[in-house]
Amino acid sequence: MNLRMQVEKLACSRGGRQLFNNLSVEVNPGELLRVRGANGAGKTSLLRMLCGLMEPTEGQVLWRGQKVTDLREEFGHELIYLGHAAALKDDLSPIENLLVACTLARQNASFQEARRALLDAGLRGHEHTLTRRLSQGQRKRSALARLVLANTTYPLIPLWVLDEPFNSLDSAATDWLVGLMQVHLQRAGMVVLTSHQSVPLGDVPQHVLSL
Repeated sequence: MNLRMQVEKLACSRGGRQLFNNLSVEVNPGELLRVRGANGAGKTSLLRMLCGLMEPTEGQVLWRGQKVTDLREEFGHELIYLGHAAALKDDLSPIENLLVACTLARQNASFQEARRALLDAGLRGHEHTLTRRLSQGQRKRSALARLVLANTTYPLIPLWVLDEPFNSLDSAATDWLVGLMQVHLQRAGMVVLTSHQSVPLGDVPQHVLSL
């Protein structure tokens, strides 16, 4: 089955209010989809639907030609979803959080590999600091370190779904994250993200979906 994501006539209602309807788009290997819209437009709800974590009011999301809500665990192994808030335990260190996240996702990573990922993320000297003591930017980079490991994984984890990944990042960290995306897309991966800003990826095919 061809590796692609298809969004077909998707609609979302919340609290009796329709956030969006009739959304259709296709994402293929090597492509990025950027979702933009005002606060409350339903961007996070859309990402959760794409990950199979939320049922749409209408329409469907297909992965390899099958509904994501039917694939469950199988789809979960081909996906990295990082939400708007870094899903980190405050009483764990960045390296402990990273190893736990990899274990839950069945993504193999050794202690040394996790440490190198955190160093790449700019957290040298903070690998063993309790997460509650990190700045917002450091917390964000700690969560994004999973993408460093993903770029060294075989087989490829094809789909990255990232909710406002550039928030709390300075310009250097933003460039670092763009570089991770470039490597992933060059490996024929796919990226879906929410962001108000364009992503400087050169000639990489990009779709923009406005809510």
